[in-house]
Amino acid sequence: MFLAGEKWAARFEDFQQEAWRLETLPQYLMPQEEDEFEAFKAGTRIDPHAVSNEYTDRLRRQAAEGRAQGRVHIVTRPLTDYLQFEFAQYYAPHALAGEQIRILDVTDRDNPLAGVQDFWMFDRAEVVLMNYRPDGQQINREVYEGDVARFIEYQRIAVAESVPLEEYVKGIDV
Repeated sequence: MFLAGEKWAARFEDFQQEAWRLETLPQYLMPQEEDEFEAFKAGTRIDPHAVSNEYTDRLRRQAAEGRAQGRVHIVTRPLTDYLQFEFAQYYAPHALAGEQIRILDVTDRDNPLAGVQDFWMFDRAEVVLMNYRPDGQQINREVYEGDVARFIEYQRIAVAESVPLEEYVKGIDV
């Protein structure tokens, strides 16, 4: 089953304990980000403390309700322009709003999750595979129809091998 629109949005309203994502790509081509990305490359920066939108409001509400949202992004240095944009424009304000964002840098080491694709996992019970073209353009979101045990293990490895965003960005310019 593929997810879009309201059925996809409902996953983020309906989870009970945790929504968690693994990100593996150096860029994501999202049409709704094009203007912001171009502005970022031209030097425009935001104050992450001043960001308040539907996404950050939801993160704050969920954190207050005791529901967690987190992610690990696997990266290599030098960071792509897109990753610098994502860290500054999205990750910084989202972390301030309560999202638990971690970075797994595999620049000088083997990737413990090589070959694992992007996914979201909800309450460690449902996995949604995020299908992308190699350039980062999203194809679709597909509910995984199988045992989620290996995805729980991927999450364990990703969290154990990564560092919090705040620690990772110390000393790098994003």
